[in-house]
Amino acid sequence: MLTILGFAMIATFLVLIMTKKMSPIAALVLIPALFCVAVGQGAQLGDYVIEGVGNLAPTAAMLMFAIVYFGVMIDVGLFDPIVRGILKFCQADPMRIVVGTAVLAAIVSLDGDGSTTFMITVSAMYPLYKRLKMSLVVMTGVAATANGVMNTLPWGGPTARAATALKLDASEIFVPMIPALAMGLLAVFVLAYVLGIRERKRLGMLTLDEALAREPQPEPETVSAGTGTGTGGKDRLRKGAGASASGTGEVPGTSTGGTENEDGGGDDEEFQGLDPDRSTLRPKLYWFNAGLTAALLTAMIMELMPIPVLFLLGAALALTVNFPHMPDQRARIAAHADNVLNVSGMVFAAAVFTGVLTGTGMVEHMADWVVGAVPEAMGPHMAIVTGLLSLPLTYFMSNDGFYFGVLPVLAEAGAAHGVSPLEIARASLAGQALHMSSPLVPAVYVLVGMAKVEFGDHTRFTVKWAVLTSLVVLAAGVLFGIM
Repeated sequence: MLTILGFAMIATFLVLIMTKKMSPIAALVLIPALFCVAVGQGAQLGDYVIEGVGNLAPTAAMLMFAIVYFGVMIDVGLFDPIVRGILKFCQADPMRIVVGTAVLAAIVSLDGDGSTTFMITVSAMYPLYKRLKMSLVVMTGVAATANGVMNTLPWGGPTARAATALKLDASEIFVPMIPALAMGLLAVFVLAYVLGIRERKRLGMLTLDEALAREPQPEPETVSAGTGTGTGGKDRLRKGAGASASGTGEVPGTSTGGTENEDGGGDDEEFQGLDPDRSTLRPKLYWFNAGLTAALLTAMIMELMPIPVLFLLGAALALTVNFPHMPDQRARIAAHADNVLNVSGMVFAAAVFTGVLTGTGMVEHMADWVVGAVPEAMGPHMAIVTGLLSLPLTYFMSNDGFYFGVLPVLAEAGAAHGVSPLEIARASLAGQALHMSSPLVPAVYVLVGMAKVEFGDHTRFTVKWAVLTSLVVLAAGVLFGIM
């Protein structure tokens, strides 16, 4: 019964948010609460929620201070050189913009943190997508899938969890997987190219000046200070707030209710992340900020301190050095407060979902049912079975639940048929491209929140491409004899 109710709870949650009958934060709280009562454990709901909050509190703290830290780094211009290089490649060609999104997301993913990747990628690419009226779910889908493939880095989390759960060396798992992961990343770039060609056919291939001409020209007095007289197309696109020049913020043919559709509609708010004249730039402190970020990432990889503590210290130091005056510090914190509140709220709402799913025993029963459903004849192919199961299980469960709860059981089943635990561990990484769009991943709320895309729209668009990418990784692993 718990197995059926567990799958029913997940299905109900997904249907409600994808059909926009409920907001994600409400669904994450109310649906598990109702199912907790349905299984007769309503009296324990408070305990389950508190336990879930306790488990996710470090993640929430990490995301809060990571948003502040990397928000400040974006403000002061640390990532501007990378962004300029990507934007120079993109020009106003929709195909290049989508491919540039995938490349940028993959590069920034090297730090192993999804929130960082999404903040930098959206900050760089959002103005281009809005100015050209491109689909914003294409941006979120490509960024999430690219980050999912790169999430398999040893310091990204899943590889370390698999190594710990099966008592293996992380390098023995990861290094042989590199060819398969490279094929997965290539699949993301091919996907970006195909989606970009589709956007190019829909919108046409424009020069920057032609892109600008799509919008009403501003009155002379509305031209922002610092641009001089007669802002050129390239300059204004780069500064591009995303807001229409007329100031109405409306995109023809779309709603103004703040939601996004597959054609990229929605609010057109001012977005100054790429303004080369913004007052927050600190060019004289560039190398200090670069060194601080390098030191922070090194400390994360070496696990010198818990990640939330590192980001707390890093955010405090970055604010103090770059903005020594209290009003400036308050302004920077306020500028990123919306993202902090949205993401932390989602994390704590997700704590209700995961708390009930774990506390009631639903996760355990679901995992046992899935493993028990594997036919005996598939025993010698348990690596492939593990790879296939990693897609739905890492989407509907946390990485901790899958790698520490399900993976050891799969490894034991494989060992009985002579399948090496290393092969099982490598196969378990195949589903990460899909995992990074799971409603249980806090970083995805950073992505959809900053891009102003409805989570249901992102899910409907992204899941099919993420599944395809995961299957490419799995097929490549089998083809190369890695699993």
